[in-house]
Amino acid sequence: MIDRADGFDGSEPANRVNDVRIVRLEDSGTPIDRFHFHRDERARIETDIHREETREAPNHQPGARKQHDRQRDFGGDEELSASTRKGPARMAAPWDPPQYRKLTEAFVERYPFIKHEYSRGSRQERTLKPLLAFESSGRVTTDLIGSIGASYAMFKKVDALVDMRDLPGWKNVPDGMKDKEGLWVGQRLRYWCMAYNTDKVKKEDLPKTWEDILSNPVWRDGNLALSNRPNLWFANIWALEGYGEKWGKPYLEKLFGEVKPQLRKEGNNALLGLVIAGEFHAVIPGAAYRTLQYVKKKAPISWHCPEPVPLAISELSIMKGNPHPYASKLWVNWFLSKEGQIAQYHAENSPPVHKDLQIEAFLSFPEQLVGKKVAFRDPIQLEVDLPQVFKVWNPLWDPTGRTARSADEEGSE
Repeated sequence: MIDRADGFDGSEPANRVNDVRIVRLEDSGTPIDRFHFHRDERARIETDIHREETREAPNHQPGARKQHDRQRDFGGDEELSASTRKGPARMAAPWDPPQYRKLTEAFVERYPFIKHEYSRGSRQERTLKPLLAFESSGRVTTDLIGSIGASYAMFKKVDALVDMRDLPGWKNVPDGMKDKEGLWVGQRLRYWCMAYNTDKVKKEDLPKTWEDILSNPVWRDGNLALSNRPNLWFANIWALEGYGEKWGKPYLEKLFGEVKPQLRKEGNNALLGLVIAGEFHAVIPGAAYRTLQYVKKKAPISWHCPEPVPLAISELSIMKGNPHPYASKLWVNWFLSKEGQIAQYHAENSPPVHKDLQIEAFLSFPEQLVGKKVAFRDPIQLEVDLPQVFKVWNPLWDPTGRTARSADEEGSE
């Protein structure tokens, strides 16, 4: 559950990190059930970043910090220079190219000697092709991969990923948002709920719980649209204790059979455009960060989340055997810093994974999240639950089976 600091009663086991309290879910061990936010945190964070940027290396020579940090953490200039002579480090992830450029402006300024290139691509281009190349011939086609999702188990099986636990920035990410074996670390948090047209939906009709969608007639007659991505929202709720198939199967049968939403084939971003155009009143799932981008453009759209709130984490990994091992680790370590996390938020409004930045100031729609129970799942949990979800979902989406999806096809976005 997400809550404000003044509402905490101290009754649950917690890990205190500066002014952010992370309370564990007793049933799953996930340490992000409740965030305690402080509205004045941003000023403290900016002060911390300034202090980190201006601190000098131990020998107190002006400008020596970068040299010292590279030698201490990433093998020094000789290894980094050898790495960069082999061409640019390659990143494959789901950021839009303009977002990636904006995200990495600070990295380029800080480390101009590290060359890198970026490819967004489809999930097949981003994850499956590198996996097959590595498995079949040991060939490495990219250095860093973002959002590998349910493919994580296959990467692990063929020993394709680097252990990143030696990175100084590893400690910045709470347990539960990184792999215990160091093979993935949280890239960004994603709240997936519903986006709606503000000209067509009254606030009093917005559902307080997911069950309210089944009972309110405003969502019938094709007013609600659904995309074929239950991995982004429904699998999270399914995974909660007390839910599972016992709750999930009857819920989906009523959703498909009685509410009868429009079943749409468009991508999630295109569906937001159709909400704005009035093609339907709302769509599930909708990402908070994407919706906010349209809200800032004054489009007639907003974002709402019934309870429990589906929260997913995208994963970032380094490919083993890549020709830029030091440059890859340097990039990830920077990304996990406060500077890197705030740069990502500035680029695309993604809530940070840094333990000190999980505060209200970095949420796209805090009023939709504060005080609500969170349904969180990580890649390990997704691997277990998603096949069960698709077993129920697929025949309802397409009784012919022609468009059936499998867990292996899914990423976290």
